[in-house]
Amino acid sequence: MDKNTFTGLFLIMAIIAGSIYFLKPSDAELKKERLVQHQDSLKKGLFNKTNTPVAAKFDTTKAIVKTVADSATLKSPFGAASVGSEKLITIENQELVVKLSTKGGKVALVELKNYKTFDKKPLILFSGEKDHFGLNFNVGAKNINTDEYYFTPSGTDLKVAEKDSASITLRLSYSPTQYIDYIYSLKGTGFKLGLTIKPTGLDGVMANSSNLNLNWVASLHKQEKDMKQERQYSTVYYYNNEGTVDWLNENKDDSKEISDKKMSWVSFKQHFFSNTLVAQNGIAKSNLSVTTDVIDTADVKLMKADLALVRGTDGSVPMEFYFSPNRYSTLKGQGHDLQKLVYLGFSPLKYINQFAVLPLFNFLNQFNWNYGLIILILTIALKLVLSPLTYKSYLSMAKMRVLKPEMDEIKAKVGDDNPTLLQQEYLKLYKKAGVNPLGGCLPLVIQMPIVIAFFKFFPSLFELRGQSFLWMHDLSTYDSVIKFAPIAFLNGVDHISLMCLLMTISTLIYTYFNNQISGATGQMKYIGYITPLIFLFTLNSYPSGLNYYYFLANMLTFLQQYLIKFMVDDKKIHAQIQENKKKPEDTKKKKSGFQARMEEMMKAQQQTKK
Repeated sequence: MDKNTFTGLFLIMAIIAGSIYFLKPSDAELKKERLVQHQDSLKKGLFNKTNTPVAAKFDTTKAIVKTVADSATLKSPFGAASVGSEKLITIENQELVVKLSTKGGKVALVELKNYKTFDKKPLILFSGEKDHFGLNFNVGAKNINTDEYYFTPSGTDLKVAEKDSASITLRLSYSPTQYIDYIYSLKGTGFKLGLTIKPTGLDGVMANSSNLNLNWVASLHKQEKDMKQERQYSTVYYYNNEGTVDWLNENKDDSKEISDKKMSWVSFKQHFFSNTLVAQNGIAKSNLSVTTDVIDTADVKLMKADLALVRGTDGSVPMEFYFSPNRYSTLKGQGHDLQKLVYLGFSPLKYINQFAVLPLFNFLNQFNWNYGLIILILTIALKLVLSPLTYKSYLSMAKMRVLKPEMDEIKAKVGDDNPTLLQQEYLKLYKKAGVNPLGGCLPLVIQMPIVIAFFKFFPSLFELRGQSFLWMHDLSTYDSVIKFAPIAFLNGVDHISLMCLLMTISTLIYTYFNNQISGATGQMKYIGYITPLIFLFTLNSYPSGLNYYYFLANMLTFLQQYLIKFMVDDKKIHAQIQENKKKPEDTKKKKSGFQARMEEMMKAQQQTKK
């Protein structure tokens, strides 16, 4: 060994010796390390209950089991697609942003680009772990739900130009020649997302059936200010091929199985937005449900639909999603009678709204006026149409007021002990005077369907959403002027709506003047004051646009009665009544069927008492 070699080996040994000496752990570190090892040993079973060491055993079964499980998974139906990582693919047009997930091949998120939530955040209809969309079928003895498997996309993110259209395919592979394709298509404009489910080469794999079973679940996010009101108008709607729309209960959890009629579409409807699935070949049967988690403040309701989708001759299932606002004209333009998602009331109210109120509203809307002004003009137009009935009602009440002194004389003679005889004498007076006691009520009864029609129309009117007028920031919900802690016995009321308060005050004033015109006394006089107070609590959480309409209607009624007052002279009415009394019975106006029945009933009661 030469000198240089010896010197090199000596230096290496010196470095190793120095490293061992200087890098060795201290006594404290060794003690701490032994304590950690002892605790680990206890966990791993290297020490027994007496705290004495036991022989270490190396368990290779877990590794073997895991290897076997992985191998079994890969060999099971769609096994290769059971593992993977989720990726989101974005497709969008001018109205929609849709995110497709490779896990389940489903629509994972939908955003309406041109709308915001009540607090000005992006309006996302649904997204999250509660949402599911998958086919259910059997392959051999194994049940498959495609929502749990990973699809392979044919492309990446894309934004569709205004006049173009594009599509993307997500594939769930069973083998290179056997697979299920989800083909999504989107045009540059509109709220429609096309989806065709196309199985290929799986006839001998999937259970042979003329239907594909689809499970669709969505938890719909809160969009509006008032969660209670939004839940009140949110539920599952469905439509069959006979042209009938129906829905689950809006006020409580509900479910329904439908097998007797082929359905055309099913919709997870919120107050102002809908998620609708239209099956081109129809839905043979379905199981629908809606549930509400009252503790949840982020989501409105959880909606589910198990659907048996009818397959085409090639085995595919063509469908269309509509993620859209519940604007009547927009939904009608989509076809499939989707406008029936907008509830306009029961018959005949829906016909009043559909063929009278809505066309007039749309006509005024084209001038791009403020919606507060549009409601004002709409109310004026309605009052002008109903003015003949208002005049007739006022005139009839004036006649009853003129007759009141004579009615008081009859009451003094007959007394209160014999109400049947009293009513008979009143009817005789009405007959002689040519007055119909119900003349003031009938015009009001005729107007009631229109009043109720507006009660259904305004809460469903999408156009009012987010529109402000005066102090009202959103005509589609309440305008709170005072906030306080919820009052349990008033169904959780926690505010006072200013417009509702004004409407109530105007109704009380209207009742006062109406009593002056009609000469109402006794219980009838005070019942009129109780009703507006009931409305104060009933309509307090309803849209400010609706209360604004009722307020305007009261104000315009005041104006009408003020003008009619100059056209009606009590002295002339009294003179005309006296002339009517002098006329022979056969020249007087024929009494109504109601009056005849009342007289017969009074006579029968009087004879019974005798």
